[in-house]
Amino acid sequence: MEVSGKIKKIDETKTFGSNGFRKRETVVTTDEQYPQMIMVEFIQDKCDLLNSFNVGDDVKISINIRGREWINPEGEAKYFNSIQGWRIEKAQAGGAEPVPPAEAGSFEPATNVSEEEADDLPF
Repeated sequence: MEVSGKIKKIDETKTFGSNGFRKRETVVTTDEQYPQMIMVEFIQDKCDLLNSFNVGDDVKISINIRGREWINPEGEAKYFNSIQGWRIEKAQAGGAEPVPPAEAGSFEPATNVSEEEADDLPF
């Protein structure tokens, strides 16, 4: 899955626990009729992917959605979701329009092909 938009915020890398778990969060504002502010977390070695990006950059982030269960002290199950980024890249400026396929009759057949060239298929 992917999230595209403009970077609104990039947090510093935070380290948790004695094992050195690292997490870094960014917020991306989508470009749609009703813009959404999506928080994406990068964990462990993926934290460093954000180093070359700045607030205001248009980006495309490849994500995974993660879910987990937590049992509270009263024994009730609670569920939490997180969005984890694993790749981030600058969005293409001015996105190119798709080119429509050419009509079948608009191509001319190849000519002047020698027998040697015509028979060089590997199968």
